[in-house]
Amino acid sequence: MSIAPEPSTITHGIQLAVAPVFLLTAVAGMIGAVAGRLARIIDRARVVEDRARNSSDAEHHDRAMLELGYLRTRGRLANACIGLLTLCGFLIGVTIVLLFLGETMDFRGHSWAVASFLSGVIFFLAALVLFFTETVMATRLLNFQLLNARGK
Repeated sequence: MSIAPEPSTITHGIQLAVAPVFLLTAVAGMIGAVAGRLARIIDRARVVEDRARNSSDAEHHDRAMLELGYLRTRGRLANACIGLLTLCGFLIGVTIVLLFLGETMDFRGHSWAVASFLSGVIFFLAALVLFFTETVMATRLLNFQLLNARGK
């Protein structure tokens, strides 16, 4: 492996490797959003659990247990989503390294770069599906008992 001495080759390698960085930015934003949702899920579970422990009403306890089950599932979906996003970020990072090495050295890694990039995109899409599923579950949990009691 030898390093290409021409600055134009190195510049082109940097330009080629920087393109996937935009996907990394999206991944970082999604991780932040999902981590925020996970924190809210955990906080809500703690509140529901505390209220259930301090309540003697059987109906309230049953509703709390149902909500805790939903919250557990939502937390697992959020964790899986973060895992997929992390794997996606790693694969995009590998893509950047492979593209840069392929342009600046005698390294034949373009087919590996394509595979790592496409794998990263697939993991990103799977994470979006989990994110959507978790948000749908969150809205299904809404009960609006006060509105139902008023007949609306």
